[in-house]
Amino acid sequence: MIFANPGYLYMLLLLIPLTGWYIWKMRKNHASLQFSSSQAFEAPGTTTLKVYLRHLPFVLRTIAIACLIIVLARPQSTDNWQSSTTEGIDIMLAMDISGSMLAEDLKPNRLEAAKNVAASFINGRPTDNIGLVVFAGESFTQCPLTTDHAILLNLFKDINTGMISMLTDGTAIGLGLANAVSRIKDSQAKSKVIILLTDGSNNRGEIAPVTAAEISKTFGVRVYTIGVGTKGEAPYPFQTANGVIYRNIPVDIDEPTLQQIAATTGGQYFRATNNASLREIYSEIDQMEKTKISVQEYSKKQEEYKNMALVVFGLLLLEILLRYTLFRKIP
Repeated sequence: MIFANPGYLYMLLLLIPLTGWYIWKMRKNHASLQFSSSQAFEAPGTTTLKVYLRHLPFVLRTIAIACLIIVLARPQSTDNWQSSTTEGIDIMLAMDISGSMLAEDLKPNRLEAAKNVAASFINGRPTDNIGLVVFAGESFTQCPLTTDHAILLNLFKDINTGMISMLTDGTAIGLGLANAVSRIKDSQAKSKVIILLTDGSNNRGEIAPVTAAEISKTFGVRVYTIGVGTKGEAPYPFQTANGVIYRNIPVDIDEPTLQQIAATTGGQYFRATNNASLREIYSEIDQMEKTKISVQEYSKKQEEYKNMALVVFGLLLLEILLRYTLFRKIP
């Protein structure tokens, strides 16, 4: 037990003169009479319990004052301990926003499904630094590492396939990964993680995916790779003069490269063929990262004055009841 305002405890010393004043007052209230003999007053059994309890109201008030002083000192308990399993993790999300992410084998399409699941993942890790890198034919940082997840989630809403010029559409996996590494490499966190999500093969950018993976390994960054897309073909919307028409396009995910990136950095490769499997993948990554770091404990202070205040109220109420009922004085 500790006190937020320990200086108030010195007020307990005031109870000493208060007790002395009460004793002096009680002695003064007794008149002295002289008798030739006290034999008549020495009969056994003449003292009642009420005589012994006549000091009870003062005792109750004194205890109430002592408790009130303790309340002012604000007692706090420090024996409550809380475990944290997410402290010390920095996560960069590297998301493919190329035109092929509009394919509708995931609902409503790959990009929106990836955004929704990633948003749920972010909400489940309130203490982590999380950032976002997007890539197509080029790459840029949508949001640096931050614990202000409200801003990050708001930026998620603005992600679309037209953010990067259609003239540079494509899939620069190596460039996106390298950009994410540059944003997280200087982190002092115990664990540095990149979750790279794509639905294609590397066909743009000056940096090869395997080279970016080696850079990640050098800086101690673990990469989880996710390939998004069904097996075979997927429906894709094409805009025409007569409106939107759908055609099936082949799903071309470079799984060997994504597997190599994950293996090089100590991560893992996943394949998401529908919305449910994508959610399961993020859930699995979430659990793995919670178990890979050591659990840290910290003490949590808790105010304890409320119970003491109830004791003060109860003692004062009892003292008033006794003073005006059982120990009432008639003038």
